[in-house]
Amino acid sequence: MLRTGTKTLGGAVRAGGTRLLLACLLATGLAYSPATGQETDPRSDMIVRSGLPVPRFVSLRSGEVNVRTGPGRSYPIEWVFVRPGMPVEITAEFDTWRRIRDVEGTQGWVHQSMLSGRRTLVITGELRTVRERPSGSAAAVAQAEPGVMGRLVSCKGTWCEVEIQGYHGWLERTDFWGIYPNEEVDD
Repeated sequence: MLRTGTKTLGGAVRAGGTRLLLACLLATGLAYSPATGQETDPRSDMIVRSGLPVPRFVSLRSGEVNVRTGPGRSYPIEWVFVRPGMPVEITAEFDTWRRIRDVEGTQGWVHQSMLSGRRTLVITGELRTVRERPSGSAAAVAQAEPGVMGRLVSCKGTWCEVEIQGYHGWLERTDFWGIYPNEEVDD
């Protein structure tokens, strides 16, 4: 079954002939193997070109990042991210293209030059208290609303050192998106 956006193209596409099938496959970024008669999706392959682990968190380098439906400039732009420094998760690599996912689950392909290895975070859930020390009883430094972004300095155990809009302190790792449950970070 082929999927293009929210439309699903099933057996009717095959019945239209090989040329129509190939045109549909090219438009959606899928590939066709004449040997097996199967459609394949190179976007779902975890082809690691960089040698870095996949998945991993990175951030957006630019204030305008085109998110495409496939790994290449010929694919249509589906989204434009406009928040520089926003954390995203790389879920696949294909040549110089990275499939990313944001905090809301939006996925697409961006060129590697639009990404930075700088670790950032986005507050999730409810109003979160940034603490002076890694303890729930430590004094409050600031409060951050959901959607506020910041820099992830380090993480060990259940607490992470953060910098949010000039305030430096500690958050529990469950208070934000941008780190894996057992991942350690040392900036």
